[in-house]
Amino acid sequence: MMKQTYLLATLLVVFFLSCKQQEEKQDLPSKNSGEVEKLEDETKESTAQPNVIVLDKPFEIAGLDRNRQIRIYLPPNYKNSDKKYPVLYMHDAQNLFDDATSYAGEWGVDESLNELAKTSGLELIVIGVDNGAEKRMNELSPWENKEFGKAEGDEYINFIVNQIKPYIDSNYRTLKDRENTAIMGSSMGGLISHYAIYKYPQVFSKAGIFSPSYWFSEKVFSFTQNNPVPKDARLFLLVGQKEGDGMTVNTQKMYDQIYSSKHPKENITAVIDPKGDHNEAFWQKHFTPTIEWLFRK
Repeated sequence: MMKQTYLLATLLVVFFLSCKQQEEKQDLPSKNSGEVEKLEDETKESTAQPNVIVLDKPFEIAGLDRNRQIRIYLPPNYKNSDKKYPVLYMHDAQNLFDDATSYAGEWGVDESLNELAKTSGLELIVIGVDNGAEKRMNELSPWENKEFGKAEGDEYINFIVNQIKPYIDSNYRTLKDRENTAIMGSSMGGLISHYAIYKYPQVFSKAGIFSPSYWFSEKVFSFTQNNPVPKDARLFLLVGQKEGDGMTVNTQKMYDQIYSSKHPKENITAVIDPKGDHNEAFWQKHFTPTIEWLFRK
């Protein structure tokens, strides 16, 4: 009888603790709510270098009525010189410079460029535009997708070209011409970077197109075919074999299409990394060599 009583008491305790844990889980905010991100951020130390700044005032995206934070990397010697610098525009800025704001690790753009400035003298300004969280898929695509809804990529790229770039050129020492202006991103950021250089070849002359989401819309292929970029435009395509067959097939298809359009071989390259996966560690690995290729003299 005592054994049965002890067993019953044990089961009641387990049941009580299980219910309590379930209630606590239900009380937690959802991962997309922003509250979880805030809690996670408070447990992480910032890894951003001292030459990364966050603009105090967010910018409103014309036509979308929503604000966006801008993060800026300045070369290590920026404050001690009067030199003007090339500019690289990037997306998903939360993931570029700081592990504390990243979703799943950072690119280490600031550390990589600080090292590059030291070893080779190559220096540039990076303008990072925060992603729109639940609006990210819409903002980074110029073509509608039935699953993800309305395309807002044109508004987003117009925002960079017509609002952010003029502000940066007016407030920082930049080389404003297309020869010194590049754009880069990964995944959906790769797709919109591809679109940007084809839509605004008079603004951008270089594009780093990492793990591009060409699967999002077949229209990217016809758009590319019908709107060839100038022969001096430099296009760096990157994909990892571990990202899936569809990713590698589409990237190879795009490279073949551009190359067959008589774009100079020296101005387009495609890297298929056998060990590459769809994450920041992979993109960080290839960031420096891509910058060296895009900005080579």
